[in-house]
Amino acid sequence: MQTGETTPKGQRIGVPREVFPGEKRVATVPDVVTKLVKLGFAVVVERGAGDLADLSDDAYEQAGASIAPTAAALWSGSDIVFKVRAPTADEVALMHEGQTLIGFLWPAQNPDLMQQLAAKKVTALSIDALPRTLSRAQKMDALTSMAGVSGYRAVVEAANAFGRFFNGQITAAGKVPPAKVFIAGAGVAGLAAIGAAASLGAIVRANDTRAEVADQVISLGGEFVKVDYEEEGSGGGGYAKVMSEGFQAAQREMYAKQAQECDIIITTALIPGKPAPRLITAEMVKSMKPGSVIVDMAAEQGGNCELTEPGKAVVKHGVTIVGYTDLASRMARQSSTLYGTNLFRLTEELCKTKDGVINVNMEDDAIRGLTVIKNGEITWPAPPLPAAAPKPAAKPVATAEKKSAHGHGSSGPLPAKTLAMVFGLGALVFWAIGAYAPAAFLGHFTVFVLACFIGYMVVWNVTPALHTPLMSVTNAISSIIVIGALVQILPPEAGTNGRPDALIQWMAFGGIVLTAINMFGGFAVTRRMLDMFRK
Repeated sequence: MQTGETTPKGQRIGVPREVFPGEKRVATVPDVVTKLVKLGFAVVVERGAGDLADLSDDAYEQAGASIAPTAAALWSGSDIVFKVRAPTADEVALMHEGQTLIGFLWPAQNPDLMQQLAAKKVTALSIDALPRTLSRAQKMDALTSMAGVSGYRAVVEAANAFGRFFNGQITAAGKVPPAKVFIAGAGVAGLAAIGAAASLGAIVRANDTRAEVADQVISLGGEFVKVDYEEEGSGGGGYAKVMSEGFQAAQREMYAKQAQECDIIITTALIPGKPAPRLITAEMVKSMKPGSVIVDMAAEQGGNCELTEPGKAVVKHGVTIVGYTDLASRMARQSSTLYGTNLFRLTEELCKTKDGVINVNMEDDAIRGLTVIKNGEITWPAPPLPAAAPKPAAKPVATAEKKSAHGHGSSGPLPAKTLAMVFGLGALVFWAIGAYAPAAFLGHFTVFVLACFIGYMVVWNVTPALHTPLMSVTNAISSIIVIGALVQILPPEAGTNGRPDALIQWMAFGGIVLTAINMFGGFAVTRRMLDMFRK
């Protein structure tokens, strides 16, 4: 075994080469190895583990890892093993008591594997069992990371099979209409597909049983297509639930219409622990235009399309049906980087002391949720998370309300008598000013009162034509200030007197300068903000 640059004294993390057919990902990358070493762990990577992800053994060694010549040497010498796919029976045979395994284990689908691991008296953490509803668990959520990559790759595969532009073009040779893409399911993978397809210029439509994702679809440039049937589709843990027969019938009707209109359909519908629901029937495929494409991202669980053949891309009724089960693996380097980062964040939670030794704390909700076996004892499924404590109702503020003779509270509208007194007092003040104030002051005061009324109407009727309504209002106020200052700074007309002296004129000039800086600075800042959203 070749030794890297550093030799930490903590536990040893082993990263074997994936043996699942066609799997190109690896459970960690050199950049993550460096971070693991800083946590106090020793990292061992099987020779050639990252070759299919374009990650060389030399890169791992330079990051501080050691290279194990064989799988047997790696498994036997590791305290913790990072994997992508669930281990095979041969790999389980190489494990030893007290070892910790972290990877996609899918305990509900692999009960035999759970028994084999328990017999070895190991600890197993299934990254797919992480409670996704915990906000602090998002950094460890490998399902989301892989789904995002798969959704993006699905659009790439669709574009490759489609053979036409996604964006519309008008050329000298003729007009090319934009492709119409329909995404069935707007979870993480679906949203990634929506963003990728929209960025390529396609007309994107999407549907999901969860009505709350409609805003997310629109924000990514898609159009949310609603099923004409009212039913809540949110299930536990952020997933969708199985819908009623009435909803499914209405949904099939909507899918049939989209199949006739759209060029590309990408299906992402999956419910954990259940076969993929059939959304696209053979009749819908027949109704699609020749050259259309279906990418079935649920192919590994049976497929959302009735004609999908898992692992293959086939042409039926003139429609290409892509049923690849390794979409994330087809972007192996990117997937490995994201997955390795997720496992590093999990390791940080397991090793808060940063001494290279993990502690599987069963009191931690996140760790408890993904721990399926602890020291040979099967602990899956984890107990449900405790419900969040309801927020205490806000106590009404006790206020002493004095009722008037007309029955109005102190916070309500003013009584007619009080209102008359206020207006009477105001009229008296204005009369006193008009009777005793100097003529020059009276002229300025009249302009001031009129400016208050006119300025208010002008400012609050400004249409927000800039980046923000606030910027529009501030520029409107600045405009009024400029006009007022110009009145003060202009030279007196012939035959008039009472114009402001030089001090007032200089103050007005300073006000114009400062207001101009504010106005032009506002436009400059707005332009820079808008440039951030331009490609």
